[in-house]
Amino acid sequence: MLLPIVAFLTSFAVGMILAPVLLWFLKKIKARQSILVYVTQHRGKEGIPTGGGLIFLLPLFTSLLFMKGQKNLAVFCLVITLTYGLVGLLDDGIKILFHRNLGLKAYQKIIAQLVIAVLGCYFCYKSDYIGTEIILPFSKSLTLSWWYIPFCIVLFIAMTNAVNLTDGLDGLAGSTVSVYFLFIGVILLAYYSEKNELGQTLLSEEYGNLLVFVASLVGGILAFLWKNVSKATVFMGDCGSLALGGACAAVPLCMKNPLLCGLTGIMFVVSVISVIVQVLVFKWKKKRVFLMAPFHHHLEMKGYQESKIVCFYCILTAVFGLVSIFFML
Repeated sequence: MLLPIVAFLTSFAVGMILAPVLLWFLKKIKARQSILVYVTQHRGKEGIPTGGGLIFLLPLFTSLLFMKGQKNLAVFCLVITLTYGLVGLLDDGIKILFHRNLGLKAYQKIIAQLVIAVLGCYFCYKSDYIGTEIILPFSKSLTLSWWYIPFCIVLFIAMTNAVNLTDGLDGLAGSTVSVYFLFIGVILLAYYSEKNELGQTLLSEEYGNLLVFVASLVGGILAFLWKNVSKATVFMGDCGSLALGGACAAVPLCMKNPLLCGLTGIMFVVSVISVIVQVLVFKWKKKRVFLMAPFHHHLEMKGYQESKIVCFYCILTAVFGLVSIFFML
């Protein structure tokens, strides 16, 4: 499987070339990040360019050069990633234009995410390679029938917003997503090898091209992290985080293994649950469970350095990635 390696290297190289050009352009148009007034510990980051998600989104187009044979699933994941990225880009554009932290209104963003999710679910539901069956631990399976549609929609909405919430510290979302896809890629490679040995040529081609997509995405993310790790010189913005969330949901769905989102993506789950718990408990008892939500901000308020929190998240993602391999292979 040389093509995923070549796709990874190509995407990384293109991203590294694009990064300084995009950074110059973002500074020129004054695409500066506005920091929420209550996040006082990040006041020094005011004015850092946002919209850096383009550093890994644009190189994704190179993945098409290395896809051979059947590539419906890979193209589907590419389209989902880019369309969520477009929603985020619109959100970032409004923030930049009006010099504020709030872009699209909450209902506008949810409607846009919902439309993409519904269309994505319809594709999965009708696909001969996906359908309504999902893989359970230890090679068991479950057919959801029509329940697959609402399940799939919730998964898309949850993952896009979970990654968006996780994007709060230098290098956090990009690093966590990279580790996430590393283990997704290992499982995907095993699926590809199995289908190839069974002579299921079309499905093995689909999984092979899906692996090319994942490799290309990770290559681009690493190029972005070159500029984003502490201290960041550019933020990915919603165009990056929403796109990555869409990809994090789409790839496991194409593998008929959506449970990977909750296992390998455990830290995204932590981000969402910490916010939900914080809001519900505060409304109920007027008390805070965490010093600040999402959870990574709680750790930051406890005195942990950003780089250490990023390390924690990557390690835990890797641990649960190994758990996923144990349960799903």
